[in-house]
Parts: sequence; structure tokens; C-alpha cells
Amino acid sequence: VQLQACGGGSVHTGGSLRLSCAASDRTSSRYTVAWFRQAPGKEREFVAGIMRSGGRSYYEDSVKGRFVISRDNAKNTVYLQMNSLKPEDTAVYYCAASATVILSERRSARAYEYWGQGTLVTVSS
Repeated sequence: VQLQACGGGSVHTGGSLRLSCAASDRTSSRYTVAWFRQAPGKEREFVAGIMRSGGRSYYEDSVKGRFVISRDNAKNTVYLQMNSLKPEDTAVYYCAASATVILSERRSARAYEYWGQGTLVTVSS
């Protein structure tokens, strides 16, 4: 499956952005999809994910209550609504998908075999 991420941009502290991750596969509902981010000089880190079965969502602690991940299976798209953005959210955001990731590994980048290109999010104070 090919993934296309978009929606990044520049906002001020407290602003909002919605990222989209569109899949080329019409059976994309079979994939667990996650968002990761990588800030300059830092490791890629997990942000949020949504499971293929049941649509359960999960978040990194620093974004809980601010970010919401959702999926529209009819459009083969997963969204990441980001609210109350902070300068520390500045990073390149990547979406990733896997048809086989297991629950215990869902926050690990190594568990995802499909990746989209990054989209840059810049939050200024």
C-alpha cells in the first residue's frame, strides 16, 4: 500500500492543523495506521495510532487530550487532528501502516512496513 501524507504547515502556539494520510489500497481498513514524528536531531517517536480491528485509538502521553486520530474507510484516509499546538510539536510527521502489527508493538516504528513521505509541522511561539 502507498501512503500520501499532507496537511502540515506553520501555526502559532495554540493553533490547530489536520493531517491526512491517504492510502492507495481500497482495503486500507485492514491496516493499523499510526503517526510518528521526528524533530531535528531527535529520534522518530510515536504520536498516535488507530487499530485495524475495532478502530481503537492510542496516543503518546504528551498529545493526549490535544490530538485526535480518526479514519474514514470510505475515503481510505486516516486523519490526525492536532489542537492546542505547542512549539515542542514542531517536527516532520509521518504516517505508517501495517497489516500485521501486534498490540504490544503498536508504538514501535519498526513494526510498520509501509510509510508515507513526511509533512512538516512548525509551531512558533
